[in-house]
Parts: sequence; structure tokens; C-alpha cells
Amino acid sequence: MLALLKMTDASTKPPPCCTLVVATNNPGKLAELRELLAGLPLELVRPADVGCESFHVVEDGATFEDNALLKARAAYAATGLMALADDSGLEVDALGGLPGVRSARFAGEQASDADNNALLLRELEDVDESARTARFRCALALVVPWQDAPLFTAGSCEGQLQRSPRGSGGFGYDPLFVANASAGLSLAELDDAAKNALSHRGAAVRALVPQLRALLDAQLLRLAPSATPHQP
Repeated sequence: MLALLKMTDASTKPPPCCTLVVATNNPGKLAELRELLAGLPLELVRPADVGCESFHVVEDGATFEDNALLKARAAYAATGLMALADDSGLEVDALGGLPGVRSARFAGEQASDADNNALLLRELEDVDESARTARFRCALALVVPWQDAPLFTAGSCEGQLQRSPRGSGGFGYDPLFVANASAGLSLAELDDAAKNALSHRGAAVRALVPQLRALLDAQLLRLAPSATPHQP
């Protein structure tokens, strides 16, 4: 069942009314989603935070949407909580769309971000600057206990890949990726607010927010005590 929390916070930030489990073990993704969803009355947690220490999903879907749904359904099944999953990756035109859904595992199942970046640079070593175009894609899937069908949103960010990493922020391929709208800075050189404003994940979350807000409002209204006194 949905975990409802007592609403006692009188500050300007909305107090949490429910828990949303984010189907990831990636602290960078969790931090970004917390920032992007800060305006909603939600407490975002990882599966490990609610007792699922060994949460793992085989991401064998053919698309980002397939993998996002696999993870969201697995997190809901394991916790009983409303579950949100992100699946995202980098599509490089010169590599025919690779690494795509295997972005996190491009250099192997246990690959680090540094391993993946190093392999990508080797694969693009002989590719001219004009052909180093790429995009980040993100698919979000939301599984809600009181609604039969999952919700999906998506976002993308177009850009170019540089020949060496720059910046210490972000994660994944961020040090190599310069978004078309980022004034020549890699995603890893942007602060959180600037990155979220143009990133693929930011776009997907902004598309989700009004739908998620409506779901929360409807659920809180359904669970609220009736305003009409009981008449004997």
C-alpha cells in the first residue's frame, strides 16, 4: 500500500505526503530526481532505504521505455510503494546509435563511468568533430498502486562529444557531452540547476510533474475524511 506520512511541516516546501521509491542504485540519478521533484510533496527513497538491500533488475529490454518499466514494476513488487524508474543513455550517430540501452554497461557488466568513457573515446578516435553528434535520451515509467496503467514520459538532449573529459560534476558520460544549448560547457561543468534545465532527464521529469501532481491530489482527496458530519 501507499505509505502515507503525517503532514506537519509548515514551511514553504511541501511536506511529504507519500513515499516514492526510485528504482535505482545510482546516487547521481537519485540526487537529480530529488532536485527535479522538490516541488511535490514526496519523499524519494531507494529500494535499499526501505529494506531491499539487494535490489537488482536484469535490464534486457529493447528500448529505454522497456527497461524503465521493468525496473518500476520490480521496485513496486518488492516494496508495495509507488515506484518511479528512469532508463537513459547516450546515442552516438557515428556508432549507429550505440551505446544506447547498454550505456551503463558499454565497457562490460561491471564497467565504471571511467571505463565507459574511455571506450567511447577509443571508438570515436578517428571521427571528425562534425560527425561527433549524439543525444542523451531518458524514459521514465511510474507505477502507481491505485492505478492500473503505468505512466510514461520521455526527454532528450542533443549535443556533441568532445575528445577529452571536462568537469567534475554529473556522472556517466556527462564529462564528454556538450549540449547544443550549453554554451560550450560539458554537462559535468554545469551546476545542478543549469544541467537540469536542459538535460534529457529534466525534460522527462517536467513532462511527468503535472500528471504526478494530479495523481497525488486525487489520492489525498480520496483518503481525506469527509467534510460532511455524519448524520444519525
